[in-house]
Amino acid sequence: MTTLLQTRPTLAHLDWLEAEAIHILREVAGQCANPALLFSGGKDSIVLLRLAEKAFRPGRFPFPLLHIDTGHNYPEVVAFRDRRAADLGERLVVRLVEDSITRGTVVLRTPGESRNRHQSVTLLEAIEEFGFDACIGGARRDEEKARAKERIFSFRDPFGQWDPKNQRPELWDLYNARVHKGENIRVFPISNWTELDVWQYIEREKLELPPIYFAHPRRIVRKNDLLQPVTTLTPAQEGDLVETISVRFRTVGDITCTAPVESSADSVAHIIAETALTTVTERGATRLDDQASEAAMEQRKKEGYF
Repeated sequence: MTTLLQTRPTLAHLDWLEAEAIHILREVAGQCANPALLFSGGKDSIVLLRLAEKAFRPGRFPFPLLHIDTGHNYPEVVAFRDRRAADLGERLVVRLVEDSITRGTVVLRTPGESRNRHQSVTLLEAIEEFGFDACIGGARRDEEKARAKERIFSFRDPFGQWDPKNQRPELWDLYNARVHKGENIRVFPISNWTELDVWQYIEREKLELPPIYFAHPRRIVRKNDLLQPVTTLTPAQEGDLVETISVRFRTVGDITCTAPVESSADSVAHIIAETALTTVTERGATRLDDQASEAAMEQRKKEGYF
């Protein structure tokens, strides 16, 4: 006699991850009054958009898309962000670190300082402006050690701060999004995904990406074992050796602190092959500011960072 257990379909690894993420997105929609989905045009947030489509289509998303723009993002990524939101017919809210600088809530120590860490201030201002009680992000636990401490529903106090010792249990995949006025939740539906999972999902779903994710020639200088792109924001300094080599980006943040990696991978299949062999974490290979040390990232998160 065939048992019920024997007749149940076997889900592949990506199917399990997808199902978990869709469940989390629906929990946010069911529990939260006014959530937002953080969308930068990067690969992780592109995956989040596909998951949201599967969770809520043919209806509209039960949240707007939100991007905190440093003003120093790669133009290819910003153009992709705008086009993708328009294609989906979803509302895109963009708030600029530049406006926080104008208001005086962000003060740069030097004009050339990276604006990356200052996104925290602009994000908290956007949360207050719109009354968001949850922000859905694409952070993954494999990125670095501080993010590995995150719960999927990560509680933030009225100051937007994260305290790793003051988080709620998530036994049996039960999530608690209840907050008092001024508090909020950061939700990470792809916490349990790896960089390789993301690329395999992109291949399976045939997702479009900004072109800088694929190998292309770019002028760089070598700094502390990382490749600094030569741009108007990050010009070569006296004594720097400028090279033109084939590179791709593993992550696409602020130009001033995001490095490419040397690569000839010009397709998703080739990127998957490269990713399967890499021994350096995504942020460890691409961060020019502090190489995403655990202490630095944890402090940023305590201040309200993604």
